Amino acid sequence: MASVKENPKQNGKASEAQSAVATKVQHPKERYMYWYESMQLQRKFEEKAGQLYGQQKIRGFCHLYIGQEACSSGSYSALTKDDKWITAYRDHGIPLALGSDPKAIMAELFGKQTGSSKGKGGSMHIFDKSVNFVGGHGIVGAQIPMGAGIAFTEKYNKTGNLCITFMGDGAVRQGALHEAFNMAMLWKIPVIFVVENNGYAMGTSVERTSNVTELYTLAEAYDMPAEPVDAMSVEAVHEAVSRAAERARAGEGPTFLEFRTYRYRGHSMSDPQKYRQKDEVEKYKLRDPIEQVKAAILEKGFATEEDLAAIDQKIKGIVDESVKFAEESPYPPAEEAYKDVYMQADYPFLTE
Repeated sequence: MASVKENPKQNGKASEAQSAVATKVQHPKERYMYWYESMQLQRKFEEKAGQLYGQQKIRGFCHLYIGQEACSSGSYSALTKDDKWITAYRDHGIPLALGSDPKAIMAELFGKQTGSSKGKGGSMHIFDKSVNFVGGHGIVGAQIPMGAGIAFTEKYNKTGNLCITFMGDGAVRQGALHEAFNMAMLWKIPVIFVVENNGYAMGTSVERTSNVTELYTLAEAYDMPAEPVDAMSVEAVHEAVSRAAERARAGEGPTFLEFRTYRYRGHSMSDPQKYRQKDEVEKYKLRDPIEQVKAAILEKGFATEEDLAAIDQKIKGIVDESVKFAEESPYPPAEEAYKDVYMQADYPFLTE
């Protein structure tokens, strides 16, 4: 794979090697229109969630996906509806890209019974079996071996499906990653490992946590195919995931992709962001993935400004409807705390 000596903090600029990836494939109109609507839905949903958190209608932890939308939308367009997805706790964007009902996601943020996890998971533990989203996970790195296990199930059952497993840049320092990498390569498990490297593990930059700052090179110890991806480009994400998926389905095993992305907001809503300069954020906004797709759509004549404005208005209505639904939904009753704990419905060791 190509070696790109660039860290995601390099002033928001992609190297020529990274940028060139997105120019090799001519993507159809339908894909561009999906990308625009999908990423815009995630952006507007997350912006509204941030506002509601400030109004204390959403409480607890809340990690927004703003700026990273190309990671989810570009991956989705490269995979099939039967593939499985798992991620960490910055998990609102992925199910929205997969087609989860925004009302159920918003209700979950409110802690309401109509939420995707019946109000029991909240922001960090979204789950939606109907779109094969196996959840957001709050323990750093815990989802990495879980993703490998899910993919092993697909291999064992000969389904031809794979599992794409997302993690943050802080999670690559966890021992579970190395154990999962070793086993995945040994057994040629159909899993795509993705690190969404937004430059900071909470408030600590990548270069302060390890001598290895080119994160995709961690796969070299296991002879695992790996590459860096300019994840501010949805085209580049789609193409990288497509290559990895082709290898997985051919029985060649896992791939490790380093999505070089950026979050415009703090690690969580309580983050004062004192560890980075405002001009760094603004430089990345100049390469905003949604604006890049919008420009491509207009340049290719796939839609007009009026067409895109109509999509924006539709998305605003969807988000507003999700908020109304969440506000009007009931909180779960106390007895819900005893449900969905064990698979066995009449588990005999529960106490009243």
